[in-house]
Amino acid sequence: MKPLNIRALAAQAIMPVIAQGMSLNQSLPAIQQRCAERDRPLLQSLVYGTVREWFYLQALIKRLVPKPIKEDAALVVLSLGLYQLLRTRVPTHAAIGETVEACKQLGFNAQAGFVNAVLRRFSQEHENLCTQVTHEQHAHPHWLVKQLRKDWPKAVEQILAANNHPAALTLRVNQRKISREAYLALLAEQQIAAEVCQFSPVGVRLSELHDVTRLPLYAEGGFSVQDESAQLAALLLNPAPHSVVLDACAAPAGKTAHLLEQADYQLLMAIDSEAQRVQRMHENLSRLQLNFPYVQVLKADASRPDTWANHQQFDAILLDAPCTATGVIRRHPDIKLLRKATDVEQTVDLQRQILRALWPTLKVGGRLLYATCSVLKAENEYQIKAFLQDTPNAKEIPLKGYWGDARTHGRQILPKIKGGDGFYYALLEKTA
Repeated sequence: MKPLNIRALAAQAIMPVIAQGMSLNQSLPAIQQRCAERDRPLLQSLVYGTVREWFYLQALIKRLVPKPIKEDAALVVLSLGLYQLLRTRVPTHAAIGETVEACKQLGFNAQAGFVNAVLRRFSQEHENLCTQVTHEQHAHPHWLVKQLRKDWPKAVEQILAANNHPAALTLRVNQRKISREAYLALLAEQQIAAEVCQFSPVGVRLSELHDVTRLPLYAEGGFSVQDESAQLAALLLNPAPHSVVLDACAAPAGKTAHLLEQADYQLLMAIDSEAQRVQRMHENLSRLQLNFPYVQVLKADASRPDTWANHQQFDAILLDAPCTATGVIRRHPDIKLLRKATDVEQTVDLQRQILRALWPTLKVGGRLLYATCSVLKAENEYQIKAFLQDTPNAKEIPLKGYWGDARTHGRQILPKIKGGDGFYYALLEKTA
């Protein structure tokens, strides 16, 4: 049996996202294993690009096809073809021919002629068609654009543009293993272009994407993949050596590892509610050689400390709260398809529950760093405002720095094309 071409594999990765609400993190890895290693960069580019531009592509399809396309497979294959014609350097004949062939390989012969005709029409009329849908070039769901305009009227275009631009590969150097300067020298020896991050003292931004497993010191735990904005978390909380620390909602343990790279503790407890994610935490800490005796990694619900804390009191708590992840869309474009407007209220309620549940476990004088990878004010500064109003023994510690924007409560980082992801931080102290 002839192996599926790259377009057919790409369609198989995208279809579960469209039809079942599955994330690309769930659907893509198995497909990558069936793809020749040399073709995997193209596969990922087609998948991520098509999903990133999905809402814009659908606006074009509405202009091209008078009736709604009911079959998910035909819609996905057609979208893949349009993406190639619109955004890639793939020659027109190859983009159309390979996409039509993918339709046949997937068993949708009846739709092959239709896909061929629509793609050929677009290749001939693309300038006129694109002009008709310029209002949809932001390629975001309307509910999110509306909310961003409300929250960030002066920055909304910056946010949308950053979300539609692939993010750089950013590393956090494990200073237990090597200094940032020494690691940059190792990269230079292998002719891998890189530069220091602007705000993180341990961050390195690579000029091009690379297979991280082939970068220097990967197996030895010399670095982690982590955006610069996320690297600020451990630096801002900065627990004292030999203190008792909780990393709540910790998977995949990137921030846990950074805390461990900074100091030794009496106890560092890292929890997450999903068993599979907890296993991933163990694996990551093991690769980084940070699985010290004082580290406890647990499957636990952060909103129910009565079931796992065993009356433990913490000097410092890092709460990377569940959120809509609207600050990391450029890394996870499927968020555009997976999130709904109704998710925001549900997420805000969950954040509130966790904050209220964890606060009693914090020692007097202890600090809690609240963090999200969201850019929505309801999940961030409004959440902290409400918590401070309802919690007399909570005091905010102003965060100072040249990163992000100071808000009434906390600091907000908005995504930028040549900057970090969207992130929010607020630091709270327990006064009594």
